Amino acid sequence: MSPQLTLQTPLELAPSEVPTYLEQLWSPQQQGNTGTGANTFCLLIWQPAWAEQQLVRSGRLQGPVTGQQTKALIAAGRQAVSDADLPLSTPPLNGTVIEAIANFEGNTETEDLRGQYIDPALSALMPRRLITLAPTIDADHPLETLVAAYCPLPEEGGGTTACGDVVVLRGGFNALQDGMTILEPLLPDSMPAWVWWNGFLDEAPQLMERLTCAPRRLIIDTAVGDPRQCLDLLRNRVEAGQAVNDLNWLRLRSWRETLAMVFDPPERRDALSHITRIDIDVEGHHPAQGLLLAAWIADRLGWDLQETEAIEGGSSAQFRRPDGAQVSFQLMAVPMGQPNVHAGQMVGLRLIAEPDNGQGVCVILCADSGGCMRLEGGGMASLELHEEVVPVQHATPEMDVARQLSGGHDSTNPLLAAAAPLAARLLP
Repeated sequence: MSPQLTLQTPLELAPSEVPTYLEQLWSPQQQGNTGTGANTFCLLIWQPAWAEQQLVRSGRLQGPVTGQQTKALIAAGRQAVSDADLPLSTPPLNGTVIEAIANFEGNTETEDLRGQYIDPALSALMPRRLITLAPTIDADHPLETLVAAYCPLPEEGGGTTACGDVVVLRGGFNALQDGMTILEPLLPDSMPAWVWWNGFLDEAPQLMERLTCAPRRLIIDTAVGDPRQCLDLLRNRVEAGQAVNDLNWLRLRSWRETLAMVFDPPERRDALSHITRIDIDVEGHHPAQGLLLAAWIADRLGWDLQETEAIEGGSSAQFRRPDGAQVSFQLMAVPMGQPNVHAGQMVGLRLIAEPDNGQGVCVILCADSGGCMRLEGGGMASLELHEEVVPVQHATPEMDVARQLSGGHDSTNPLLAAAAPLAARLLP
């Protein structure tokens, strides 16, 4: 289903007038009131959409700018990879692509509807307030503050009984910083507030620190940004006790479930105590997701990390099992001809268990039937082989965020909280 626009054309106000206007908007005395303001949650979104802005400016993507990760946007990003002579294994919306597009000629102007396009997956949750910070590629763009009423569409189960409002702060980076003062009164203590940092985790660190202070609940994606800073940010927020949700971790769910099912039969469970080696392949050179999966396995099985090392094409580590035996881990970057839009997604996992008595076991999980070829080599003939293809979910970021929000959790997932610090330590 296509995203919907706001119920009314947004009204541009001076920043100082926004809190008062919103108070009056849902006042019972307000004539022509569209409905009752929902008593649910507030969602604050950092939505730079740098790739989309540059592609539209250079005439390579038709506007308006919406902030949505559409098929047309991804296709235009892939074309830009080719036109800029970047390696074909480059994810279509990463920082290298954005830098290349910024050098393309063109000055196409279009509407900027970020914050006004509302994904059905989010609107179905009936948020009380959506606040979008929309930085522009024009650094000198003055601050614009837009407000509008919003109601879920009737066919989505909405109507006029639980509506909300949207607030959009748009402008250059300095202008946005000046507009931060209006946020506090817009995020009442009576409702939980989530912050979705829908951009690179290593950009605008001071602004991020200001927006994502506890008790606000944070949604990030450790596949976006420098791997070291992504994993360090996740670890620091978890250790500080803030509620953190990682979309990169969420995308690992089918891998964790498939691996658990492989070892579910009673006759195979003993092999978990005799694992000697783990190999993980990820797309390209962003190891965060692979390290999170390795950290989850190590934490669940009680392994202690002994050492890590950078190697050509990836990294390696040594763990010690509870019985004192060593476990070798290796993560390798695999170039892909048409990589996932999310950098560093899992390609394959090989896990070898060698009991003192009995036949060894080799488990190989792959993202597709052709992705296991590298992991199938290396003397597997003497081992009992179990091979599974992991179903990969192709959800939009908005759908993933809606899955997180629908849980309503006020704490970090315990499995992620345990894996995050170890994943950061695994990065050499």
